[in-house]
Order: sequence, then structure tokens, then C-alpha cells
Amino acid sequence: MSVVQRHNTKIAGAGETAMVFAHGFGCDQNMWRFVAPAFEDRYRTVLFDHVGAGGSDLSAYDPARYATLDGYADDVVALAHALGVRRGVFVGHSVSAMVGILAAKAAPELFDTLVLVCPSPRYVDDAEDGYVGGFTAAQVEELLNFLDSNHMGWSQAMAPTIMGNADRPELGAELTNSFCRTDPDIAKRFARTTFLSDNRADLENVAARCLVIQCAEDVIAPREVGEYVHRNLPGSALVLLDATGHCPNLSAPEATVAAIEAFLRG
Repeated sequence: MSVVQRHNTKIAGAGETAMVFAHGFGCDQNMWRFVAPAFEDRYRTVLFDHVGAGGSDLSAYDPARYATLDGYADDVVALAHALGVRRGVFVGHSVSAMVGILAAKAAPELFDTLVLVCPSPRYVDDAEDGYVGGFTAAQVEELLNFLDSNHMGWSQAMAPTIMGNADRPELGAELTNSFCRTDPDIAKRFARTTFLSDNRADLENVAARCLVIQCAEDVIAPREVGEYVHRNLPGSALVLLDATGHCPNLSAPEATVAAIEAFLRG
């Protein structure tokens, strides 16, 4: 199976420049269905599933390879090379924002532009450095233990909280269903890789132009996190959306598209 097939890759659009969209934890490429089509008239859009998610080849999942985000970044590099991507645009949501950072540093020729939607380089607070990640170490461990013991219950409890927008319960239901479709063992491992990661040092020396998109209210990556990423990516732009929740690609797609378009035009 080729790397393109392994990631259930879908290509659309007529542009010469590639625009690669990467989904977050517990999701798949379907999370971009309201955003990616807006760029098909100018870009060759690339949607894919991380190994272990969506329609990817589950048999390719290797716990050792994906114990850190580097394994996912290596996949992005391999997929981009297979598709002939050069000087493209990478759009990463949540944990995939850091995956994009790692991929761009490993292979700078691939992406000139990074769009980081609700990024977080570290989810756990670091009092010694004055870093606010949004969770204490105890809270993260409790969250992971809950997922280990009851994948379905965790999904039903956490998805609506992550999504926000309580007045639009269909959004929380969609995220719940997405979480529930994920293989439980893979979900548990990916959650630990995600929530225990610390990629703050990787924000240094990023050559690509970067846009940070931050929601006004986000329980997973609060405003302080987006501001931290912006401060530590010299020359980056920060857009604060008047939106709630961690998934503006679903809850506020028009505003997300507008922010990306404005940045690309600039």
C-alpha cells in the first residue's frame, strides 16, 4: 500500500500550490469539509487521515513510532514528498498544529506557510516557567485514566465540552461520534502522546510564515496558549476568533476561512 493510500488521501482543486489539511485527536479529515472547499479554486487541496484515524490503514499503526508527535510529522513529510508538495500551505488543527511545525522544520522545502488552528505546544501548566497550558498535571492524568477505563464514557462526557457551543448540541454529538469511531487502544495511546507532549522548544527557528488562529473561549487551548505560540513564532500573525470551543473548523467555518484567506492574501 502506498503512503497516499495508507492515509486515505483525498485530493481536489486545480491550483498548482498544495494546501494540506491535518485533523486533530479523535477526528478525521471530515472535520475540514466546511473549510477546504473554499480554497479549491486556488489550491490543490489535500485531505488525509493520520494512521489510526478515519479511513487510514489501521494495520500500519505502530505504538513505538507514534509514541511522540515526530512519528506523525514523519508521515506528513512522506505524504507531502509522495504528492510532490513544494512551498505549500499546511493547515493543522489542535495537535496537528505542532505536527505541522515539526514537519516544516524537518523538511523546510515542503511548506512556506503554516496555519495553526487552536494550537498548543504543551497542555500541562509549567509553574516554574510561568507557562499556562490549561491543565494541571493531575488533571491530565485524571483525564487519561478516565479514557483508559471507559473510552465510550470519556467520549460522551468530553466531546461536548471540547466542542463548546452548548446551544448547538449537534456539533457535540458529531465530535462524540468521531471519538467513538476511533479504535479505543489507538485513541488511548494518541491521547497520551497528545496531552503529555511538550513542543515549546520546537517553536524556535521556524522559517515558514505562520498564522495562529485562536478562539475567544477554548477549554483545551485557552487564549494564553495561543498568545504564547504567537509570541514564540517571530513574525507570526494572531487572529482571535469571536468563537467558542476547540473546533472552529466545524463551529465557525466562515470565520476560519476568512482568517486564512486574509493571511494568504497578505
